[in-house]
Amino acid sequence: MGREVCRTILDRPGLELVVAVDPGTPGTTVAEMTGVTTPDATGLTVVAGLDALAASGVDVVVDFTHLEASRATLAYCAAEGIHAVVGTTGFDERDLDELTGLFPAEGGSGAHCILAANFAIGAVLMMRFAAMAAPWFDGAEIVELHHDAKRDAPSGTSLRTAEGMAAARAGAGRGGFPPDATTTVVVEGARGGAGPGGIRMHSVRLPGLVAHQEVLFGSTGQGLTIRHDSYDRASFMDGVVLAVESVASRPGLTLGIEPLLGI
Repeated sequence: MGREVCRTILDRPGLELVVAVDPGTPGTTVAEMTGVTTPDATGLTVVAGLDALAASGVDVVVDFTHLEASRATLAYCAAEGIHAVVGTTGFDERDLDELTGLFPAEGGSGAHCILAANFAIGAVLMMRFAAMAAPWFDGAEIVELHHDAKRDAPSGTSLRTAEGMAAARAGAGRGGFPPDATTTVVVEGARGGAGPGGIRMHSVRLPGLVAHQEVLFGSTGQGLTIRHDSYDRASFMDGVVLAVESVASRPGLTLGIEPLLGI
């Protein structure tokens, strides 16, 4: 994702790639990392430390790392007054409370943050459609499928989907979905895990996949499946660019790109 973001920023008019940070590949040029051979890419070398962010005068940091690294990066950005766009997943409620304090809507360093579980516009619409359908069905399960290097399970997208579905049912006076009626589990974990609203969640990790999710609904005599597929990481880039261009005008912490899309 970091390489794809760099390619996108190098290609988009009005945006400038100022610095690339990766402790695993310091000294590598952005051209070597991305395959882009423009002067901007060949002249920029990857660095290992966060201090280069403030030293280079960046306006926005885009973070696609892992949870531990992201926590440190966001604390640094908040302290230095640098806006942040975050696609790292795995943040819990305690993390979100801390980020709300780091990026206050008023006061503080003036830094803002947009944190999204998914930047693919199709995936955002999938989550919205699932919330619309949730009050009208008697059962629902989520299957999310990702590449085999993904660290967290279930995905942040699937959790946000389940939260939206549960909230929609509560708003409609429907409450949670009925509990799982399975009484005999032959293989532990075969029924997945119970997520928000009692929605069963299943995670698949396989080489060759990128990011995929389907939400399955069932009621007497009918079913509905809502599915989104990201076949390439480029699918996330329009949402990332939208967030980069919007973050300076959105004080505090913004969760998801739905507010940016007006949905």
